[in-house]
This record gives sequence, structure tokens and C-alpha cells, in this order.
Amino acid sequence: MNKGVVDIETPEYSIYVDGSCLENMNVSKNTLAGWGIVVVKGDSQLGKGKGDIIFETSGLVVTDTDSKEYFGAEVGSNNTGELSAIAHALRWLLINDGISVVEICTDSTYAGNIASGTWKAKANKKLAKNIQKLWEEVSSNQTLTWRHVRAHRGHKWNERADHLAIRAVQKKTPEPLSFWKPGMR
Repeated sequence: MNKGVVDIETPEYSIYVDGSCLENMNVSKNTLAGWGIVVVKGDSQLGKGKGDIIFETSGLVVTDTDSKEYFGAEVGSNNTGELSAIAHALRWLLINDGISVVEICTDSTYAGNIASGTWKAKANKKLAKNIQKLWEEVSSNQTLTWRHVRAHRGHKWNERADHLAIRAVQKKTPEPLSFWKPGMR
């Protein structure tokens, strides 16, 4: 079994994360990549949109070492978008303590395994190290696991995180949840 993935009771909160990079080839420090997170309370884990979104946010991957939002990403890519989303989810958990059981849901096994420390990063090592430190800090106070969710299969909350990440890259405001449908870009 993967480190960080354990059989636990149903999570109190599920945090869906996603990253997006529209030009994910020959990426550089200047390549735009985005991330999105959706915090759901009462998720059934079936992808049908059960539970309530209590928080969502998105933004661009920061590669500027002088920025206070810099987590260590060297380039903008799908992977740094996923990892940045996890970093923001973990930071949200640190600010909103008192949650006993939480699960990070990602469509990237790479990001889940890097964040939880199961795999070693070959690139963006500073980003991986910083996220692993955040993971350890959060998991010292609560039960923290991650779960892989298949991408673009209609899983409502994963699709919402994807929408947020894509809109961040496009520098567009996300559609309000009341008007948004899964698959909407």
C-alpha cells in the first residue's frame, strides 16, 4: 500500500485538486500553469456531487522566487499545477484546523505520491520538498490521506477543480457553481 494511502473512516472533508497547463510541452519558467482546489464536506466519494462545497479557490503556478506565494516550482506545467494545488490545499488545512479526517483527491498519481513522500522528485525538487514538509505538518495533527480519481470521467468535484485550474490559466473568472456543469471549460 502507498505511504499516505490507508484504509480509514469516511473523510470529514475531501479536497479535490487539479492542475492545468494549456501548452504542456517544452515548458519553462514563463509557461502559464494553473491550479484549483475544491473543499467538500460530506462527499460520498462516488463522483455524483454529494456533499457541500465549503471553499474553492484557484490561481497560477508561481515560479518567481521573490514572490511570497512561491512554493518552489521551477516551471509551469501540469505537474507543477497539481503539486501547487496540493500545497494550497495543505495550507488551507493548516489555517482551518480542527478537521480530524481529510482526504486529498487528485487525478495525478504522480502528484499524490510526490506530496505524500512515496516517490522522490526528479524535477522541481524544491517544490516537492516544501509540499512534503507541509504534508508532514498537516498529518501530525490529523488523519491525512490521498486518493486517485480518474480524470475527465464526469466526477463532479474533480471536474470542478479542473474548471478552476483551466480558468486560472486562461485568466478568466470561473463560472459560478449554480451555472457550471461538469465538462464546462
